[in-house]
Amino acid sequence: MLLENNPYPQDGRVRREAVSLTEAGYRVTVICPAASGQRWAETVNGVRVYRYPVPPNRGSTAGYILEYSYSLLVTGIVAAYLAVVRGFDVVHAHNPPETLALLGGIFKIFGKRFVFDHHDLSPEMYLARFGKSPDARGVMYRILLALETLSFRLADHVIASNESYRAVAMERGGVALEQTTVVRNGPDLDRVYLRAPDEELQARAPTIIAYVGVMGIQDGVDYLLRALHHLKEDLGRTDFCAVLMGSGDAVPALHTLSLDLGLAHQVWFTGNLSDDELLMRYLSTSDIGVDPGPSNPYNDRSTTIKIGEYMALAKPVVAFDLPEHRVTAGEAALYAKPNSEPDFAHKLAELMDDPAQRKQMGEIGRNRIVNSLSWAHQEPKLLAAYESITK
Repeated sequence: MLLENNPYPQDGRVRREAVSLTEAGYRVTVICPAASGQRWAETVNGVRVYRYPVPPNRGSTAGYILEYSYSLLVTGIVAAYLAVVRGFDVVHAHNPPETLALLGGIFKIFGKRFVFDHHDLSPEMYLARFGKSPDARGVMYRILLALETLSFRLADHVIASNESYRAVAMERGGVALEQTTVVRNGPDLDRVYLRAPDEELQARAPTIIAYVGVMGIQDGVDYLLRALHHLKEDLGRTDFCAVLMGSGDAVPALHTLSLDLGLAHQVWFTGNLSDDELLMRYLSTSDIGVDPGPSNPYNDRSTTIKIGEYMALAKPVVAFDLPEHRVTAGEAALYAKPNSEPDFAHKLAELMDDPAQRKQMGEIGRNRIVNSLSWAHQEPKLLAAYESITK
């Protein structure tokens, strides 16, 4: 397994897939960047992990080119070493970046099979991240689109994270239906379950609003802050605390925006919580989970794990009305008009004032996860895909 944009085992989707395959009898090795303090090589729950140091990336286009080129070179060297000393049958690349498909193509020459695990729509993410209009598709967009197409064409099998991504693989990448499998990013209920409330967080306000995840430019936390400003100034509500859990390159600007909007007493940035127990305790304490990702060509077709985790913990959700949000949450969420921060604030106020509705929506969400969307329901699909390419 080739992973570039997250360390292991911190990347939840990769961890779930690697462990599931290991428990099914496959020998799994992950090559990935190292987080601070991690060993260069170790075995984690039966998965062999090889890590490498990552060069700094300050978020520019040039920074990404440097990072991805370096990671491709180092990953290739480690993979070549493993091919000699241990051997392997399948190269399983997780995007972004799609440059990892180049290694899949090289190893296909030597009889290996290549699985492309489609986490993100990189061309659309580029537009969202760098504030580009969908009509302003320059050289970098076309390069990303070409790399995505190459990944699809080289793959013996494509694993898509939802039906929208499968449609992209088939329509934009020319992949046959039988060469695709949808494996949703369902929460692992052995990890995501209710803990005892955190008394310190509970004491901050009558209503706790939770956000968890990456805080990049494309994730819309700025929309959330402006919605909270409407909630406070226009609707006169100060009886809430929004706990924002995670890290990302937008965090410094978000801190400044929070202060400029007068939310110093209503917003708490916890930073990246490496303690999983503490993260789950904070989420368990919350009353409402939010996903403020705005409508754009990327978010409209993407599924976020945060909504599934809120639902697994029986928390009602407020989000913008995006197609894949409705597929995931159904009636477990209130949907604000796309990109309307005042409407987002009104939806928050509606749930703040109606504990019975919160409870009912939470139960609906929990049942959806338990009955169809949890990792236990996704794992068989992953194993079936592997059986089809290794038989």
